[in-house]
Amino acid sequence: MRKLLVFNQVSLDGYIADAHGDMSWAHKLDAEWNAYAAENASGGGVLLLGRVTYDLMASYWPTPAALKNAPAVAEGMNRMPKVVFSRTLDNASWQNTTLVQGDIAAAVRNMKNARGPGMVILGSGSIVSQLTQAGLIDEYQMVVNPVVLGEGKTMFAGIKEKVTLQLIGTRAFGNGNVVLCYEPMA
Repeated sequence: MRKLLVFNQVSLDGYIADAHGDMSWAHKLDAEWNAYAAENASGGGVLLLGRVTYDLMASYWPTPAALKNAPAVAEGMNRMPKVVFSRTLDNASWQNTTLVQGDIAAAVRNMKNARGPGMVILGSGSIVSQLTQAGLIDEYQMVVNPVVLGEGKTMFAGIKEKVTLQLIGTRAFGNGNVVLCYEPMA
């Protein structure tokens, strides 16, 4: 069975975006963090995105600015197969992208049961929430950023039942970011 993980940047108070949808606070780059991001982007797999996150990423990663600012990450992001879940998009023009307009949990359940590489969700809070409730996420990798937003968007809005996780790894970076890795408890 293919593994599904979430990789998201969060503020210290647990938001993936501020009250206006801004995520620029999550982009504190330095050499150590850049190397980690490039390694992750080159790891392969299938990228799962909601429409809002897809629009943001598709408007940046294929651009000359992305290729100049973060060439290894841009190359990996553009090369990776991507699935965008949307009820409003008519097509997905970013290279290597498949559009899925139906039931998200059913589509991901089918993808997990099919042969192929692992899958990762970036951003896409509403998808994280839906797939968490469906019990389909195998690992959560949260990058805690040393910033307090006060209010914003959480990736777990609408969760109806408590989800208990166990810590399986950590890594701290010189820029203040800390990666926390969790998996659901059996």
